Amino acid sequence: MAMRQTPLTCSGHTRPVVDLAFSGITPYGYFLISACKDGKPMLRQGDTGDWIGTFLGHKGAVWGATLNTDATKAATAAADFTAKVWDAVSGDEVLSLAHKHIVKTVTFTQDSNCLLTGGNDKLLRIYDLGSPDTAPQEIAGHTSAIKKALWCNNDTQILSAADDKTIRLWDRASMEQVKTLTFDTAVSSMEYVADGEILVITYGKTIAFYNALSLELIKTVEAPAPINSASLHPDKDFFVAGGEDFKLYKFDYGTKEELESYKGHFGPVHCVRFSPDGELYASGSEDGTLRLWQTAVGKTYGLWKCVLPEDLGAENQEQIFAAPPEIKA
Repeated sequence: MAMRQTPLTCSGHTRPVVDLAFSGITPYGYFLISACKDGKPMLRQGDTGDWIGTFLGHKGAVWGATLNTDATKAATAAADFTAKVWDAVSGDEVLSLAHKHIVKTVTFTQDSNCLLTGGNDKLLRIYDLGSPDTAPQEIAGHTSAIKKALWCNNDTQILSAADDKTIRLWDRASMEQVKTLTFDTAVSSMEYVADGEILVITYGKTIAFYNALSLELIKTVEAPAPINSASLHPDKDFFVAGGEDFKLYKFDYGTKEELESYKGHFGPVHCVRFSPDGELYASGSEDGTLRLWQTAVGKTYGLWKCVLPEDLGAENQEQIFAAPPEIKA
């Protein structure tokens, strides 16, 4: 009998969850941050979804959130025209970086010394966090609001996606545009996989994979519904995607075959990401929750415990496999 996926539900937010990010693996495990329109980004233990704390200080919807590799710093992008940097251990606000419009995206360099931001004023900004009073470097070129910006190629280049239906690759040293990809519709999400230099892009019902350095197309996959986000497993065996039909889809990366689909959310899925160890993926939704899903269903990991049929009494067996209870974290 096939095991049934039982997602862990992470409640606490009061509005749609629009972005999420994992840290790297630290001596204390790995961590998960979520951005929400309630203006209160939350930090959680990554493998269990247990709430650790809420970063308080924004006065508007938070559109983007990220953690540095070792989970000592967090950064958030918000509708109050600021990006904020936080101490992720104490929860204290470290910096508030004023912008001229809504900020949508934030990301640290690998050494955590610089922060890249983008938003509705169409500019990319690079802040030196060691000297925050110094004016940021600014990169202009997009003609509409920037939705996502990422460092790539060992932080020597920048990838940005905007509502002008383009993805642009920039050189950090010269601050010049290197290449542009143009689409028929606005890009809904972008993920950069450093190992292999792969760029995962979603637009409409399409999930597309590009070489992040050359921007040459590797492959595209069509999903059954409009997709808002996709994430490639660290081993590159498969990828997951979520979108407007409330479902999470899992596809084989090699064959492009749909392997599974799960419904758990009660609203469109806005964001999905694999954990750094690849054991689970997290999704954030319009319904205000995050859910954690097992990559290998039935494996003992985090709060999931594998129960084999022979370990169950006959009277319990049907009940457990028929309707596993929803676990709340």
